[in-house]
Amino acid sequence: AFPIQTLMVAVGVGTCVGINAVLSRALGEKNQEMVNKTAGNGIVLMAASYVAFLLLGLFATKPFYLSQTADAQILQYGYEYLSLVCCLSFGSFAQFAFERLLQSTGKTFYIMITQGIGAVINIILDPIFIFGLFGVPGMGVRGAAVATVIGQITAGLLAFLINWKKNDEIQVTRETMRPDPQIIGLIYKIGVPSIIMQAIGSVMTYGMNLILISFSSTATAVFGVYFKLQSFIFMPMFGMNNGLIPIVAYNFGAGYKERIVKAMKSSMVVGVIIMAAGLLTAEVIPAQLLQLFNASGQMLVIGVPALRILSVSYVFAGISIVGSGVFQGLGKGKYSLLLSVIRQLVVLIPMAYLLSLTGNLTAVWFSFPIAEIVAFVMALFFLKRIMNNLDSMILERR
Repeated sequence: AFPIQTLMVAVGVGTCVGINAVLSRALGEKNQEMVNKTAGNGIVLMAASYVAFLLLGLFATKPFYLSQTADAQILQYGYEYLSLVCCLSFGSFAQFAFERLLQSTGKTFYIMITQGIGAVINIILDPIFIFGLFGVPGMGVRGAAVATVIGQITAGLLAFLINWKKNDEIQVTRETMRPDPQIIGLIYKIGVPSIIMQAIGSVMTYGMNLILISFSSTATAVFGVYFKLQSFIFMPMFGMNNGLIPIVAYNFGAGYKERIVKAMKSSMVVGVIIMAAGLLTAEVIPAQLLQLFNASGQMLVIGVPALRILSVSYVFAGISIVGSGVFQGLGKGKYSLLLSVIRQLVVLIPMAYLLSLTGNLTAVWFSFPIAEIVAFVMALFFLKRIMNNLDSMILERR
């Protein structure tokens, strides 16, 4: 289910990156009408995104699983879980939309509350609905989906209420929700590269699964575990990046070059520290990390060297992530898109496939640090190019 859920996040978060940047820039320019229309049109775009995934959940779930396996048990579990998550994803898209409105106006503390409550509800309800506790009938895999969507709906509703009560900087009315082609174009000019960037991750995961399954199902399981472990390192990076984008966009709109540069440098320093901590952890205690997932002996044999090799890419990835945030905040989303395409499709998948031809699974893992080093060099090149032209970019906006 991970590629489809990644795609859902890509559409939601990617669109919200565009909403965030356009709205923050309008706030910096003191253009209240633009602020309100951007927020209203953003909500409409999130509703349209939900309709797309509702249709996907109804008609594409079975074909998606059949393209990867003929195992009847996986097909049954997969359909039970993914169809429900897609068809009831309105809570997820509401959460994306209303949390980003809070983020754009600097009210990130409330986002911590909404996401935290949604996650805690999900965690509490999972065992209740999966195994059938406290008189609730056990629903198995379907129960996990029910717990997920209840957590998302709760968080989305809470984010909406906080915006209504606390977010005075934005006024959303029926008039501001009328689709405006110009504003939608601006949102997607920045958002589409971000959507594609994250959607590429879905394609990459699908491709890597096909390569790794040629070795063993344990190899694909190690890859799945790695992604879950990596999220603990990358989440703080993406969180910081989500904060960096509106800061860069606001100060770009206000014409404050020094603040843009300071925000970028500070983010890079913190990013390197976060990623170095992740690298050190994976190098020192890889077996203990795998044991968190009840790793078998075979998974440890494959997973320990895999984690040590894969984690080498962390520090390079940290710089690239910050670079992407700066590009998006300055309205240069095409650079972020190019970085993602080259890293995951042009370098990673072909390199993984070529290394798989050696018949050595350990060699395949080296494709990740190779791809990240290439992306790191390109990110530095693009950043230098933009910083050299930043003064003229600011003057053009005025």
